[in-house]
Order: sequence, then C-alpha cells, then structure tokens
Amino acid sequence: MRFQNKTALVTGGNSGIGFATAKMLIEQGARVAITGRDPKKLDHALTALGPNAIGIEADLNDANALERVAQKVTTEFGSLDIVFANAGISGPTPLGSTTAAAFEAITRTNLTAVFLTVQAALPLMREGGAIVLNGSVMRGEGFAGSAAYSASKAGVTGMAKVFASELAPRGIRVNTVIPGATRTPIWTRGAREGQTLDDTESAFGPRIPLGRLANPEETARAVLYLASDDSVGVTAAEIVVDGGLTGAPSGAPIFRAPH
Repeated sequence: MRFQNKTALVTGGNSGIGFATAKMLIEQGARVAITGRDPKKLDHALTALGPNAIGIEADLNDANALERVAQKVTTEFGSLDIVFANAGISGPTPLGSTTAAAFEAITRTNLTAVFLTVQAALPLMREGGAIVLNGSVMRGEGFAGSAAYSASKAGVTGMAKVFASELAPRGIRVNTVIPGATRTPIWTRGAREGQTLDDTESAFGPRIPLGRLANPEETARAVLYLASDDSVGVTAAEIVVDGGLTGAPSGAPIFRAPH
C-alpha cells in the first residue's frame, strides 16, 4: 500500500473531494485527520472512514482553531507526511452589488486560510513530505459573478509556486490539483440552493468535452499521485481534472457537428 505508516491532514474532509481523498488515503494505509465545520457531517464522515481517521471540528478562518488542529494532530500522530489544503467555499460576488464582507468571506476561506493552514501544519511536516492545494479551473474562466472565488483560486495557484520554492530545501513538494465542475455539495448551496447535481450536470455537461461532471474520486486520484512517492520529482506543478474543459474546449458536445 502506497501510504502505509503515513499520516495526512485533509481540510474540509467531511464531504466531496476532501472525503474521497481521505477515504482513498486510508484504504492505502494512511492515518488521516479531517477537519470540518459541521459536527454532524464530521461525525457521519468519521463513521464511514473508520478507525484510522480522526475528526477535528474547526473553522479554519479562526487562528485559534488552526492551533487546535495542529495540537490534535501532534497528540494523535506526532508528525505529518501529507497535507491536502482542500477546504473552500463559493458564492456570487457580482460587480455593483457585493459587500466587502461577502467578498472577503470567500477570499479569507479560500486563500488566507489555506496559507495559514499550511503555516500551522509546517512544523509537523516531515522532510520529504507533500503538500497539495486545491485550486479550480475558475481561476481563468472569467465566469460572470465569480470575482472573489476566481481571484482566490488564482491566488492559490500563485501561492503554491511560492510554497514550492520556499520548501524545496526541506524536500517538501508542493503541487496543486485543478478540478473542473465536480459532483460535490458546493453546487447545491448558497445561490444554487434547491438545485440538484443532475440539474448542474445537465447545464454544464454539454460544455465539457467528456460530457459530464467529474466524480470526486477522479480528483482524489490526482491528489494521491501528488502526495505519493510516485511523484517524488514533481513540485510546483498542476494536474487539471476538468474533462477537457480548459485544454480542449472545442471538443465539447455543444460544438460537435450533428451526425
């Protein structure tokens, strides 16, 4: 098993891509700490993940919460081999009707909290460890109304390269996974509340060359590659898991000639 005797921290590990990643890490031998803000969802995830998972209720926007996360990981694991900074939120921030608080809530969670998460975990990281950040294709799509989310994910991309430079002397690799539209609860919250994942797939699928949303497990496999010794020579890199949306957009079903 690739992750035998390895320890990992997965933020936002109680659902979606974070949960899928934690599950795969455990299946391949790791012990994993997950964080989440909702205690019920966290408990449900821990039941599904089994005895090699620990849960830490934490709002990563709170510096004290990050200290508690580090303390809990220290107590339970002693050190870390892997950090997957996955937690994030979305929300509309259109020009002309967005408050500073609404804009900053997204950038705080998606960018500042990612920086602070890595910073808090760093003293626990073993030499030769791996850090993976969760970005998004939204960093460059120019999707109307998404300024804060898109800016935060563009910031993650830039920040990962800086982390890779700073941590190279310790042999700690830092890479980014770039998901496209994925079947996660983020599509059914906030402004999209009441919509289903099938509704989202019907709307977005025709724009994606593979014709569908990704499953969380597909992105999780990319995370596991970047976290494993299979990618020992890879740092400051990105893996895009978007069904061809950004690499081959003209291959999408809406552009195909009818047969």
